[in-house]
Amino acid sequence: MLYVDIPSREEYAYLADIRSPACVSIYLETSPLHQQLEASKIQLGNFIKEALLQVADTGLDKRSIASLEEELYSVLEDVSFWDLHARSLAVFATPDSIRTYRLANELSNRLVVGERFFLKPLLRALTFPHSAYILALSENQTRLIEFFADAPAEEMNVPEMPTHLKEAMGEAALNDHHHGAVHHKVRLAQYTRKIDQALRPIFARHDSPLILVSSEPLASIYRSTNSLSNLTDETLFRNAEHLGASELVTLVRPLMDDYYQAQLNALASRFEIRSGERRVTQDLSDAARAATFGAIELLLVNLDSTLNGTIDDQGLITFSGSDEENTYGLIDEIAKRAMATGARVLAVRSGDLPSGADINAILRYPL
Repeated sequence: MLYVDIPSREEYAYLADIRSPACVSIYLETSPLHQQLEASKIQLGNFIKEALLQVADTGLDKRSIASLEEELYSVLEDVSFWDLHARSLAVFATPDSIRTYRLANELSNRLVVGERFFLKPLLRALTFPHSAYILALSENQTRLIEFFADAPAEEMNVPEMPTHLKEAMGEAALNDHHHGAVHHKVRLAQYTRKIDQALRPIFARHDSPLILVSSEPLASIYRSTNSLSNLTDETLFRNAEHLGASELVTLVRPLMDDYYQAQLNALASRFEIRSGERRVTQDLSDAARAATFGAIELLLVNLDSTLNGTIDDQGLITFSGSDEENTYGLIDEIAKRAMATGARVLAVRSGDLPSGADINAILRYPL
């Protein structure tokens, strides 16, 4: 089981607005296996030392540096904090405050010190939150399990959903051995149709992915009667009867990555359609102006971009080097402005963007 606590979009906006002479952003590779965390702690210790040296070079007063040091070491030396972790850890510290987020996404080790936090990798966690539902289905047991990015998995009580075949079919299921395999498959289809009908009200309110865990022939029969658009294409072919909720979550996590990639592939065709309507831009300057004036509907940004500069109140970009004062990540700022005006913002790898582009935006109206 992964232990994660990703920020809400409101928290992201709060972090994006923080300004300080010493904003320390640390991304750390971690592991849900406790015995593998020692290397992460060593790396965090090295990052803390490097961050304090960089802050000292800015001329920050000694009292503020001491406060920052206390904040950072309060995380490193907290024994209970290191009991539970996921795949990455994000740490955001100033001399006045510190926030940590355990993330399900695999993010590379990175330290950034500046006057604002480096948040683009955190967007990856908001893009792919790793929250979903599992339908653990067999003839003898049916369970719907919800798992979250920030809480343990929970088995849900679904009104009207049969918990096993005999409950769904009653005496009819008991007599199936007289009628052969074909008739039994008819009963299974009736069973899965009742499950589908019971799930409809839940997924009318939620668009989170639904992952099927079952074995054949029941898995294929369920798919033939399914009406839910958020059922993922991949099935985990396992008998789930003797697997607990946390075990099931661990097994389906890899399928989540495949699901998110399929979502990105679907977005590519959407961008192609909007491009024909002159509602797409890959130009950084156009995207900055569009984000400033609330013209972006959907924004994909390059998680690995290192472009720096400033953007004024009219959305005009001034490019600069990363070592110049009062500059920041341009992609971060465009993403922040777009999100503030209701745009959907996704942080992706460079391979999921058009060649040579750091940004891909669908606009609310033509250019």
